[in-house]
Amino acid sequence: MEETIFTKIVKGEIPSYKVAETEDFYAFLDISPLAKGHTLVIPKAQIDYFFDIDDDKMGEMMLFAKKIAKAIKKTTDCIKVGVAVVGLEVPHAHVHLVPMKKVSDLNFANPKVSLTSEEFKEIAANIAAAME
Repeated sequence: MEETIFTKIVKGEIPSYKVAETEDFYAFLDISPLAKGHTLVIPKAQIDYFFDIDDDKMGEMMLFAKKIAKAIKKTTDCIKVGVAVVGLEVPHAHVHLVPMKKVSDLNFANPKVSLTSEEFKEIAANIAAAME
């Protein structure tokens, strides 16, 4: 199986704006975000389909995502953090955590937010610092 862009990010072969990491999971800012703070949570193991993740690992992944979502809520101007599993863009299971003020903020057809490298770095650092 060919390595995905996410596997290359985990290996450090492609740069990312890391938010958090554990032995099994990695979280980083989406480079085409729907909102400031839009974060992707992935298993480090390359698994294509979200529902093929082992039950225990899926539970661990969602608890990891929960900590990140709470930090996103603290550090962004949002009412709630939406969760989406789409899985068509990259063949590597991932969860989108998107700061929202209204339901339509989670529409992936919306225009993407344009951010500078410095803005990405600041957002990632703020979320990481707010992790409990």
